[in-house]
Formats: sequence, structure tokens, C-alpha cells
Amino acid sequence: PQGIPNNLLPFVAQVAVGRLERLNVWGSDYPTPDGTGVRDYIHVVDLALGHLKALEALARLDVQKECLTVNLGTGKGYSVLEIVREFETASGKPIPYKIAPRRPGDIASCYADPKQALTLLGWRAERGLSEMCADAWRWQRENPQGYAG
Repeated sequence: PQGIPNNLLPFVAQVAVGRLERLNVWGSDYPTPDGTGVRDYIHVVDLALGHLKALEALARLDVQKECLTVNLGTGKGYSVLEIVREFETASGKPIPYKIAPRRPGDIASCYADPKQALTLLGWRAERGLSEMCADAWRWQRENPQGYAG
């Protein structure tokens, strides 16, 4: 990928490394504990392992009859501000942010139900938010320009 991916953790990491001045938080009036949007964040390693489990399942199944979609997620939602606070802890850096108006189409909360992944694939996410933020910060610190180069 070129440039900054369009999801929360890379933006937070770019603020922590000093590449961006601040994070825009789109809305603070959602019916969530802190008013910011809640999403299911998954560690990239857990996602990759889930994909491998899906490929193993495809090799066992008659895909003409038994192919279906399985969502991979943790089953737990975190708010934007929870992510910011956890990333501040992982990086030891403040994450300045500005509350901005809601974006059209954004919903208050969205997270996966991972039961089907466990039942059909024998997979579940194993890494939590603190490990996710620590690993994202480690990568960003070692690659301050991201994927450029």
C-alpha cells in the first residue's frame, strides 16, 4: 500500500510518530460509553492465522456445496477514545485529537460475532488491544514513513 491506510490504528500511529499533527475523531455523540464510535479491532497476526484456517477448511470441503462466508473478529468492540488511550500507553506518546462532526453513514457500534469461526474453523483471536497497539507502535517506530520507499 502507498500512503496512509484509511483505518484508525494507522492514523493513531502516524500521530504518535509525528507524521500527523492530530487525529480527527468523527463524532462524540454516539450512544456509546464515551460517545465515540465502537468497532472490532483484530491483530493482523490473528487475521492471518484465521485466513490460514479458512484455507485449510476449503481444502477439506466440497466448495461447490459447502462454501460460506465466515467473519473474523474478536467479538469485542473498542471505542475510538479507548484505542487512543491504549496507544498512548503503548507508545508513551500523547495522541492529540480533535472532535469533528460525524461522517455520513457511520454507525455507533459494529463488531463481529466470532462463534462461527470457532465452530467451523477452530479459530479465535488470541491477541488483545494492548498487544495490538504495542505491535503497531513497534512497527511504526521502526518504519516512520510507513510503506514508502
